[in-house]
Amino acid sequence: MGNEEIVLKVDNVKKRYRLGVIGGGTLRGDIQSWWARIRGKEDPNSKIGDDPTAKNGTFMALKGVSFEVKKGERLGIIGGNGAGKSTTLKILSRVTAPTEGTVYIKGRISSMLEVGTGFHPELTGRENIYLNGAILGMSKEEVDRKIEDIIEFSECRQFIDTPVKRYSSGMYVKLAFSVAAHLDSEILIMDEVLAVGDMKFQQKCLKKMREVADNEGRTVLYVSHNMNTIRQLCNRCIVLQKGQVIYNGNVEEAIQLYLGNEKESLQNVYNLKDLERPENSLNLICMEQLEFVDKDKCIYYNNEKIQFKIRWYAKENYEKIRFRMIVRYFDETPVGLVVSPDLYDIKEGQEQVTDFEFGANLLAEGKYYLSICFYQEDDNGNSVILDHLSQVCMIEIMNALEDDNTLIWEHRWWGSVKFPELAIRH
Repeated sequence: MGNEEIVLKVDNVKKRYRLGVIGGGTLRGDIQSWWARIRGKEDPNSKIGDDPTAKNGTFMALKGVSFEVKKGERLGIIGGNGAGKSTTLKILSRVTAPTEGTVYIKGRISSMLEVGTGFHPELTGRENIYLNGAILGMSKEEVDRKIEDIIEFSECRQFIDTPVKRYSSGMYVKLAFSVAAHLDSEILIMDEVLAVGDMKFQQKCLKKMREVADNEGRTVLYVSHNMNTIRQLCNRCIVLQKGQVIYNGNVEEAIQLYLGNEKESLQNVYNLKDLERPENSLNLICMEQLEFVDKDKCIYYNNEKIQFKIRWYAKENYEKIRFRMIVRYFDETPVGLVVSPDLYDIKEGQEQVTDFEFGANLLAEGKYYLSICFYQEDDNGNSVILDHLSQVCMIEIMNALEDDNTLIWEHRWWGSVKFPELAIRH
C-alpha cells in the first residue's frame, strides 16, 4: 500500500469475563445468588447438576490478541463461534475495556455492532442522523451538508421522518449503514450487520466500503461468516481461534485455513451454553446442548432423516415460540431455511428437550453448516430473536446410490439442492 500510516494497533489485548456473577434473568434472582455467595451458601437459583466452581469461574474471551491496521486498509476478521471476533470489535469501539493490553486508535470510529446501534427508538430517522453526527463531534452544519446523500443512499426517504422504532430490521440496517458510511469518521467497523439487508443493498454497501477506503483513505474492519463478502471487500484478513490470532495475511489463505479448521468438526454433541451469541440475540432463551441422535459423527446419506434434539430453558414466560435452522454450504453459500410450527408454551426457568427431524434428500453431497435460532413473531410479523447461534455445527451428506457412474456434484455451478427428476408428461 502507498500509505503506511498506522491508525489502529492492538497490543497483547486480553479480555476476561467472570462467569456467574450476574445473569440470573431477573434482578431478584441476581440478588438472591449474590446474597447466597457472600454467606457461603448454595445458590438457590442454580440447577441440579451444575458445577458451582465453574459458575463462579472466569472465561478468557481474548488471550493476547495483537495486530496493526494501516490507513485505508480493509481488514477482515473471521473465526468460529466463541473465537473472540465480536469481543475484539467491542473493545475497539470502546463498548468494553480490555482486561490487559493496550489499544492505539488514531481517528474517530463509526461502528455497527448490531442492528440499530446508536439509534434512539423514539426519534425519527432524520433526528437520529443528527444525533449520530453529534456523537462523532460534528456540527449541525457539517451534518446538513451530508444529510441528503445519507437519505438517498439509505433508500428510506419515504420514512425518514418516522420514529425508527417502527422500522423493520432491514430499514434499520440501511439507514444505520448509510449514516456510518457518510459521516466523518476515519475508521469504519462492521460486525455481521449486512446479513440482515437484501442482496442488492449488501452489494451496494460492499461497493461503498471499498470506495471510502480507496478514495477517502478510511479504514474498514469487517467481521462476517460470509466468505464471499470477505473476498469481495477485504485486502487482508486475520483468523481468530479461541481468543488468539492464528493467521494474519492473504485473504484467500485465511479463508482456506478457517474452513479447513471448521470442516473437521462433525461431532454429534455440542455444548452451547458458553458460546458467543450474535448482537441481535436477546438471550431470553438459553440453548444448552445440541445432540444428533444415533450418530457418532454427523455423516448422513441423502436417503436418511437427520434427527437432533436441543436442551434449552426460558428466562421468562413465553407462548408460541418457534425454531428455525439455516443451512449453508461449507463455503458460506446459503442453501435454505427450515422452520418449525409453534412449539408449546414454556414457563420461566423451565427446562425442555425438544426433538427435531428433517430429511436430507434434497441436499447434494458435501459438508454444510447449521445455524439455529429460537424466536417469536411480533404483532407486525417481525422475528424477535430469543436465542441464536450462527454456524454452530457441521454435517456431511453422502450419496446413498454412489457407484462408478455417479455424477460428481459441482456446487460452484449447480448449487446445493438436488431437485427430483423431471416428470415426462404424455
